[in-house]
Amino acid sequence: MKPIAEIFSQGEEIVTGQTVDSNSAWLSQQLVELGFSLKRHTAVGDNLDDLIGLFSEIAERADCCICTGGLGPTIDDLTAEAISAASGLSLQFDEQAFAQIQQYYACRNRVMPEANRKQAMLPKTALRIDNGFGTAPGFAMQFKRCWFICLPGVPSEMKQMFGALVQQQLKQGFSLQPDCLVTLRSVGIGESAIQQCLQNLVLPEGVQLGFRAASDEVQTKLLFPAGFSASAKHSFVEQVERQIGDYVFAVDGLHQPQGDLLDVVDGLLGKKAYSLAVLETASQGLLAAKCVSRDWLKAAFVSLDARQIATDWQVSIDQDDYPGFARRLASELKSRRTTDLALVQIHTGDLAAYRDKNQSIVLYNALLTPDGLFASQHSLAGAIKSKQNQAALLALDLLRRYLQNKCH
Repeated sequence: MKPIAEIFSQGEEIVTGQTVDSNSAWLSQQLVELGFSLKRHTAVGDNLDDLIGLFSEIAERADCCICTGGLGPTIDDLTAEAISAASGLSLQFDEQAFAQIQQYYACRNRVMPEANRKQAMLPKTALRIDNGFGTAPGFAMQFKRCWFICLPGVPSEMKQMFGALVQQQLKQGFSLQPDCLVTLRSVGIGESAIQQCLQNLVLPEGVQLGFRAASDEVQTKLLFPAGFSASAKHSFVEQVERQIGDYVFAVDGLHQPQGDLLDVVDGLLGKKAYSLAVLETASQGLLAAKCVSRDWLKAAFVSLDARQIATDWQVSIDQDDYPGFARRLASELKSRRTTDLALVQIHTGDLAAYRDKNQSIVLYNALLTPDGLFASQHSLAGAIKSKQNQAALLALDLLRRYLQNKCH
């Protein structure tokens, strides 16, 4: 049975929404990957009685709790005082912790305020966790059932201390058997459509299936229990990938992470040593902005109306043949920029239709390559930013499909 973990955040700024609690999200991922069963996130303001009460509750129900915040030098930093009162362990002055705090100020040619002496007061039996990145030392201690680990609330300090010291302590102190999360990352298909693709899928015993929709992709998540056969896992993931189809651009969790869609395209273009020129309309420069740091992007043209570009380039326009229009523009773009690949994006409708969130437009992508021309067609809907982002992603996806030999 997996050890139960909780995350406990302290600070009035978190409870009132002045600060987003990114620490809990990050710590959750770390603990789940280590093999804990994460049960709760709790946040409490700077109230001593509330803090004491929560420490006492968690001590009865969890095996491990990571606490962040409340280790500073001011009167509203109450973590050490609260856990001391809850556990009945007195606070003691830690000479080494105090020396480290003094050294922190000395290295910066600053005088240490007397208030910082408070940060060296730790519960009597606590294990000090040195902070090489700030003034607040952390500490760990057993209170009833629970092993509490208290870390600073500053995200950069907390993450450094967790990675350098806490992670190894947890591995040594608990019998952990982490599950394996495999994520199939898709673009151009929605959650409901993926669910339809997988309607006849039979999950192996103990395997959990879930979905997560983000602005740039949809993730299909498969959680395999610890000890699940590696060969059976690979075989099942391949089955799921086949059922979803060519929409899957990457699979994370079996080998090294492949990254997002742009990372995948970047790796594929790097292997081919191809150069690219783009002409975009519906994405309105977002495609070029996503790719601007990549060496393979050699030219980018942005136009509100592709017809104006066509007039300037003396390319014939046929309003009834958008695919043919896109192909002619791609051919002209490739000859003008002498790149290996030329990607052109045009759409139906005028600017009013493009800007109207209640009207859809049809996007045409044409990709001219050394292997010929490949094209795609999609319907875009929603507000301008949504149409922009969809258009940029679908253009990248056509590149990805070509480079992965998945264009039909």
